[in-house]
Amino acid sequence: MPHTEKIQTALSEIRRGSAEIITDEQIEKLLTRYYETGEPYYVKAGFDPTAPDLHLGHTVLLQKLAAFQKYGGIVQFLIGDFTGMIGDPTGKSQTRKKLTQEEVKANAKSYEKQVFKILDPEKTVVVFNSDWLGKLTSYEMIELASKRTVARMLERDDFEKRFKSGQDISIYEFFYPLFQGYDSVVLKSDIEIGGTDQKFNLLMGRHLQRAYNVGKEQVVMMMPILEGLDGVQKMSKSLGNFIGVTEDPNTMFAKIMSISDDLMWRYYDLLSARTIPQIEKMKEDVANGTLHPKRAKEMLAEEIVERFHSKEAASAAREEFNKVFKQKDLPTDMPQYEIEGPIWIAKALVEAGLETSTSQARRDLAAGAVRIDQKKVEDKDLQLEAGEYILQVGKKKFAKVKVK
Repeated sequence: MPHTEKIQTALSEIRRGSAEIITDEQIEKLLTRYYETGEPYYVKAGFDPTAPDLHLGHTVLLQKLAAFQKYGGIVQFLIGDFTGMIGDPTGKSQTRKKLTQEEVKANAKSYEKQVFKILDPEKTVVVFNSDWLGKLTSYEMIELASKRTVARMLERDDFEKRFKSGQDISIYEFFYPLFQGYDSVVLKSDIEIGGTDQKFNLLMGRHLQRAYNVGKEQVVMMMPILEGLDGVQKMSKSLGNFIGVTEDPNTMFAKIMSISDDLMWRYYDLLSARTIPQIEKMKEDVANGTLHPKRAKEMLAEEIVERFHSKEAASAAREEFNKVFKQKDLPTDMPQYEIEGPIWIAKALVEAGLETSTSQARRDLAAGAVRIDQKKVEDKDLQLEAGEYILQVGKKKFAKVKVK
């Protein structure tokens, strides 16, 4: 394949799903240099280890990094062990609690284990920004602070809102974007990627590379925030609409199968390793009826489960899903609880972890979503006497309960 064609193919895959690129022409120059001379380029992405487990929303950036690796990029996987102790103020309405060094180190180790399920370790350099930020002298800190004015810092939407409402902004929070930008100075990054909510911080790297005469201004690539299972709000553990990369295969598979047909294609664009032509062909097949949307969703679920577990686990998860949801059989494995009785059905559902509250249990009972031994519960005041029961809420939640 001629260089021109290779470059255009690479550009198409790299641009895929991105929200904004500053500037696109620079990526094309880096790719041209790579295909003509073999010289790689460096792509930076920073992860502040504020939580030990990733969900699929986090992996949008990882998938994009993997795409760069496929086309000549060396990933600078930056673990912000120094900035993590500050806490990224992006989108926050108040000062964040700082992490301890022990918390940061523990979370960083967990990140490393998870990311290499997607990234090629041979084309990844893992770096910790404490290696340079922790060694800055007072003089160097003052020099760094001189590169931006308070007025420019207050142009950030979150800082501006907090300033106008009289909420506290700690001086060290102003240093967060400066430190993130300084990382790009030290690493001499060619490209930095992040979420759309990181635009101010990403552009800081570009500005500081210029201010420190690095000899380059990094490309800034922003990726959209992935919607959660509800298809509306961003994927978040706090909102409960997430798919964790460490979740068991059956749970992961079932959660992916629960998304809407429209959201499925967005997940394909942002999470799948399939090429653009392959995905377009699938869309055509669904549109003309030669591929059922459910099968297309199964293929997505199998791909993602295989990525984080194994091909065998993905196949078994598909069989288990069809057994439970298509054939309406009971799941092979389900949690087991022992409960003191007699007990009100709503309370039993809470104690078995199937409901978050008796109020929610009442609503599901009223909606006919609760079953005992696969039979719908009609009596909302039912008392469970001594015995063994299989409790079910909706199509996905099961528990085996022994009432003593």
